[in-house]
Amino acid sequence: MHDIRAIRENPAAFDAALARRGLAAVSSEILALDNDRRAKILASETAAAAQNAASKEVGAAKARGDDAEFERLRALVADKKAEIARLTDEAGAQDAALRDMLMRIPNLPLDEVPDGADENDNVEIRRWGTPRSFDFAPKEHFDIAGVKPGMNFEAAAKLSGSRFVVLQGAVIRVHRALAQFMLDTHVSEHGLAETWTPVLVKEEAMYGTNQLPKFAEDSYQTTNGWWLIPTSEVTLTNMVAGDILEENQLPIRMTAHTQCFRSEAGSAGKDTTGMLRQHQFEKVEMVTICAADRALDEHERMTKCAEAILEKLGIPYRTIVLCSGDMGFGAQKTHDLEAWLPGQNKYREISSVSTCGTFQARRMNARSRAPGGKPEFVATLNGSGLAVGRCLIAVLENGQQADGSVDLPAALYPYLGGKTRISASGALE
Repeated sequence: MHDIRAIRENPAAFDAALARRGLAAVSSEILALDNDRRAKILASETAAAAQNAASKEVGAAKARGDDAEFERLRALVADKKAEIARLTDEAGAQDAALRDMLMRIPNLPLDEVPDGADENDNVEIRRWGTPRSFDFAPKEHFDIAGVKPGMNFEAAAKLSGSRFVVLQGAVIRVHRALAQFMLDTHVSEHGLAETWTPVLVKEEAMYGTNQLPKFAEDSYQTTNGWWLIPTSEVTLTNMVAGDILEENQLPIRMTAHTQCFRSEAGSAGKDTTGMLRQHQFEKVEMVTICAADRALDEHERMTKCAEAILEKLGIPYRTIVLCSGDMGFGAQKTHDLEAWLPGQNKYREISSVSTCGTFQARRMNARSRAPGGKPEFVATLNGSGLAVGRCLIAVLENGQQADGSVDLPAALYPYLGGKTRISASGALE
């Protein structure tokens, strides 16, 4: 959420930053509501002072037998009481409207973020690995002979409909191995604290990490008001909601492996085959809570943690910085990692790592305090480390062989009981 004081102080800069996201100026509308709200608060305080003054004079008028003055003052006190109630209610309604308005405005891009309208304006900053040369036409993951027995879209459609999959046999073994490998690497080598969280959360948690109010249609809500998390960014970040942390507790670096749920609203017709875009999927998430002046350093660190997973798996990838028009709602700056998928002959997103600055912390009222200092809002960062299903796709497509078998990355051998490949018939060997 945005700091109303910053908008008051420099509305032109606020509008200019939103324009970089392709959005219209809104500062005048915000400030008009804010000014009216503040005027009502001031009027309420003025009325309260008049009420207090009249209340003191009522007794004196009664004592000297001035019945007319007594009745006038008593009526004035009653009028001011009603006026205060009305102004307080109106100011409260405007305060709620202002908060809702600020909640629906995305974060402002950092100056260093490249300008642009959409994904075509994103900027590649580095690549790792060389896409493999095949002496046959590589297939997409769902068409590889050895994968087909373990990837059942028909059964999933019977159970749940489109954009679901049932994984079995060797394929689910590799999927589970990938998640375990990611967690172990992040904990043992990257110093992240493994955390297990619920996948059902209260509404305020979704507000805290900016899924609500604007993107309700992108997530699923239960009949009793809980929301299914679209990512454990929601739970990990909200663990500090309402807290005042001591400076020496920062940075807090966490990772979690969870089920995630997304309605994929607005993605009709996109990636309808295979398991690239699913309603239910697994992800190993990374979240950092740190001092605001350390956020960019932590952003680079988290990006390298995600890159390390792909490098250990031998998956070629590229790292891009998203332009101002393509960033997510809560981000100040985002790096996307795109893995090479030979079946599609293109790089596809497998991780998105963002710094949100103090944007989410203001929504959650999450702060830290140096010894003897006043509480300051923390910075929050989140990133995939990685999306397990998409990583599975990358492993299967990059390791496929002409006979339909799949050679697996050496990093997974310890998690597969020493097995090294999926045979053309779908067995783990």
